[in-house]
Amino acid sequence: MPITPLGRLEPAPAPSAPRVAVVVPCYKVTATIGEVLTAIGPWADSVWCVDDGCPASSGDAVERWLQDHPDERVRVVRRPANGGVGAAVVSGYRAALAHGADILVKVDGDGQMDPALVPALVGPIVEGEADYTKGNRFFSPRTVAGMPPLRLFGNAGLSFLTKLSSGYWDLFDPTNGFTALHARVAAELPLDDLHPRYFFESDLLCRLGVLRARVVELPATAVYRDEQSHLSEMHALLTFPWLHLRNLVRRVGYNYFLRNFTAGSLYLVAGVLLSGFGVVFGAVEWIRGALAGDPATAGTVMLAGLPVLLGIQFLIAFLNHDIASTPREPLHPRLSRIRVMSRESA
Repeated sequence: MPITPLGRLEPAPAPSAPRVAVVVPCYKVTATIGEVLTAIGPWADSVWCVDDGCPASSGDAVERWLQDHPDERVRVVRRPANGGVGAAVVSGYRAALAHGADILVKVDGDGQMDPALVPALVGPIVEGEADYTKGNRFFSPRTVAGMPPLRLFGNAGLSFLTKLSSGYWDLFDPTNGFTALHARVAAELPLDDLHPRYFFESDLLCRLGVLRARVVELPATAVYRDEQSHLSEMHALLTFPWLHLRNLVRRVGYNYFLRNFTAGSLYLVAGVLLSGFGVVFGAVEWIRGALAGDPATAGTVMLAGLPVLLGIQFLIAFLNHDIASTPREPLHPRLSRIRVMSRESA
């Protein structure tokens, strides 16, 4: 507390409320965007509607809505060509960061998300408990009941792949686009490298996993209308697994070998080498024996099988270590201290 010349203690000034910016990617949402904007309460300091080269001119729809509902917080960002939902969100993030936003909230323009839930979504970030929060439609049977079966099945499979590639083993519903991100953490992300289309949310989680940011999920009920999803389930089935494999290699290589070397690193190396040796040796001996008509001996079988069993045990130990290493401490308070120290030393 500051001390006056007379020695009296004065209360420290109350911290200012964080500036919340809402990013609304707009693509063929002319029928619902007005309803979404109307539901955004006074807790938002700015609203960035990103027209992602929309053939239905969603940006024009926002401007027509503003003529009847003047709101100086709402601004339109126009992209010259369609880049995908991820590219639209990044454009909104950049605009919000340039105008001093502290928390970046993403709300889709199709009306599936209730903006009234945003204060609860940003709560853990404001309280210093999380760097990134997201909705989860699977918290209760009531919220799951309204989800189409195909989406329910697809999200279950994608959730496991995202857990593996991102390292956030306690999360579910990775494709949920109802999210909030602290601006300091957003500034540390390679925004230009994030996947520009529907893999965006999963890719963002993987990038946060490399940073070891703290992620928290909150219940969020989605409202499904008669809109047609722009995501092809077949395309996701063919492309998402490879993208997750790429992110898994990136995260593990950076967190377990470049930035640190732990017992989990040893488990992984031992598991890959032992199981790989057992599989290759067993395959070679099986082929040699089949061509020569000479059955493998018990010793050969043991020499192939034992490394595989030991390798699997080491890989399980690595998974246990990875699950136990899920980030639990928020990153943005530390980033704030680093920047303050940098300014003082400059």
